[in-house]
Amino acid sequence: MTIEWTGLGPDLLLGLDRERRENLGTQLKRELREAIRSGRLSPGERLPSSRALARGLAVSRGLALECYAQLQAEGYLVTRLGSGTRVAAGAQAASAPADAVADGLRLAVDFNPCLPDLERFPRRDWLWALGEATREVSPAALGYREPRGSAALREVLAAYLRRVRGAVADPERIVICSGFAQGLDLVLRALAGQGVRRVALEDPGDLDNYPIARRAGIEPVPVPVDEHGIVVEALAASGARAVVVTPAHQSPTGVVLAPERRHALLAWAGRQDATIIEDDYDAEFRYDRQPVGQLQGLAPDRVAALSSVSKTLAPALRLGWVVCSPRLAEAIASEKRLDDRGAARLEQLALARLIESGRYDRHLRRARGLYAGRRRTLTEALGRHAPGVHLGGLAAGFHAVAHLPSGLDEQAVLSAARARSVGLRGMSEYRASGETRPPKLVLGFGNLSEAAIERGIAAIGDLLQAEASGR
Repeated sequence: MTIEWTGLGPDLLLGLDRERRENLGTQLKRELREAIRSGRLSPGERLPSSRALARGLAVSRGLALECYAQLQAEGYLVTRLGSGTRVAAGAQAASAPADAVADGLRLAVDFNPCLPDLERFPRRDWLWALGEATREVSPAALGYREPRGSAALREVLAAYLRRVRGAVADPERIVICSGFAQGLDLVLRALAGQGVRRVALEDPGDLDNYPIARRAGIEPVPVPVDEHGIVVEALAASGARAVVVTPAHQSPTGVVLAPERRHALLAWAGRQDATIIEDDYDAEFRYDRQPVGQLQGLAPDRVAALSSVSKTLAPALRLGWVVCSPRLAEAIASEKRLDDRGAARLEQLALARLIESGRYDRHLRRARGLYAGRRRTLTEALGRHAPGVHLGGLAAGFHAVAHLPSGLDEQAVLSAARARSVGLRGMSEYRASGETRPPKLVLGFGNLSEAAIERGIAAIGDLLQAEASGR
């Protein structure tokens, strides 16, 4: 895509060496040709006026005019009345855009389980909150500040988490971070500094957690999850002194950590002097059950709770937080300071205003109703087009787990669906072993309309039934 610069546009960096014998005009033409050939200047991009170019390079305007005229004659530039001087189409060697190569096939329907409804991002409310934050922010707050994050946001979050998630939250023990991944990295590095050498990870679970742990100098160990949540007996046998869990809605199986498992997990942490890292990633979206409070509220001295707005608002905001246990608070804040001196300040203040004003909860209520409708559509569509498929993990969030007939090959289903322009994720993508049996699909419905869900399931329904395996 060609950027359409407004106004005079930015200056153009071209290197001229006045110590060389080669005259400035020759240098200028060569530099401009190379900028076009290398792709620094894109086809259709508007160049500075000859007057602006001359002023920026401290040369005569006549020299700039001569350069433009020569490159226009060579086919590098075009000039149109009222449109200025631009790079000619075809002047740059053709190459496929990096994004196009990476994206590959453009999917008609993608059941991506990681995305909320990006179309429903509350733009008007966010603009209001950002405007309020910009209007109210003090000059001092625009400098380098407390690496734990804005005191205003930490106070609002502490009150919000106490009220809505049952957390034991103190603003002094909250660190604002750039989403869950950074929060996990900070916690694991702090634990590594205190001698922890092994962390248990739910299996199946987010495989990105493995390299994050290794980068922090901690060995990751997979621990199985069953229909009641993480298997605490296996955790006890793992030798780990930390564990990452998703108790409110396990990712990706969707099971809720059973009460007896919660108590067993907390007892394990007490016996082993261990830390529980709680990923509270989508508990706001619940349907057929009463809300499940954070595990952190039961043992604030043992649990570091992580969350973000990636699922509630949008991943692009890169805002999350860690409710630290007392023993880790200072170490995590120190790691954050070394990382980036603190998260973006204005966005933090905007989030504080959004939550405090009630607009954040209003958005969540709307989204909850929206996802409930899509959840219902997914269930009904599978009932019509693939009646042999059992759907689970639907108590909360915006993904479900489709249990396929045992005769199906998970990878074959994924490939066949992609050939029909439907994107699916297999449970094997979340298993440490990569095991494809039993075959299951993780179906996201957050970023799909009800019509798209219906189209997608109709397109692949025959692939999800046992008799389809012989076709």
